[in-house]
Amino acid sequence: MLKPPYTRYDQLHVYNFDRINLGKIDDPDLIGTWIEDDTTILFFHKEKQDLVDTICAQTEAKILYQAKLAYQDWETGLDITTFSVPPLIVAPLWEEEQLVNTEENIPIHLDPSVIFGSGFHPSTRLCLQVITDLLTSHPENIESMVDLGTGTGLLSIGAVKLGVKEVRAYDNNPFACSVATKNIGLNNCQEQVRIKETDIRHGLPDTGVDLVVANLYKGLLIDLFQNPDFWKAKFYIISGFIPSMEEELLAALPMNHLKLLERRKSDIWRLWLLAQK
Repeated sequence: MLKPPYTRYDQLHVYNFDRINLGKIDDPDLIGTWIEDDTTILFFHKEKQDLVDTICAQTEAKILYQAKLAYQDWETGLDITTFSVPPLIVAPLWEEEQLVNTEENIPIHLDPSVIFGSGFHPSTRLCLQVITDLLTSHPENIESMVDLGTGTGLLSIGAVKLGVKEVRAYDNNPFACSVATKNIGLNNCQEQVRIKETDIRHGLPDTGVDLVVANLYKGLLIDLFQNPDFWKAKFYIISGFIPSMEEELLAALPMNHLKLLERRKSDIWRLWLLAQK
């Protein structure tokens, strides 16, 4: 995450260790710690070979890989900049001066860090667009939401800005939960959004809400589709898949009590809007 003296991301120095118990990493250039499976990835603004050597000596950890890359290369070659999904305007922290709160424009301040969900992936943008369409056309239908795989927290924040009163947001990545918590605070949504670190493969949250947003990968979506407890909400936004995956995903849907309201696409990515019959 961004903290003084840094006001934007430029170069990323990435170190992947073969274990998760590295001790406390207290360094002013640290962006964040990403734990995945049995490995730890440290992100820094600057080269940290001496610190990495010390960590390895103290913990007997080994480096699986390390890399230096430009921030936009981490974001698949895209510059993270201000964009609009009317009436929402989303700006990274280094472009906050572009945000003006008016009746027509609702601002969202975002520290995208190195977490999925900056709004520049087509599936994230699709989800934000459908949330916006639902809440601007029928706001009375959506007062509560569950956000599965929240990432930066952008979709939860957007929903609250458009009138959702209660959001529960989940991610299995502790770094993502930290970034989402920061962004929730930047947008004064602490009263409406609760962030929780949860692996939904092993413990599905209560989905008895108006809207569930699941922008996930195919295998996890199929597992969720086959769990009756997943199907307690009124509406569902499902995304994170491409056309070649649709047949298998459709076959896993319990269509006896669901209806497909809409299909959308952006680039190669697809989204479904579902509702209970």
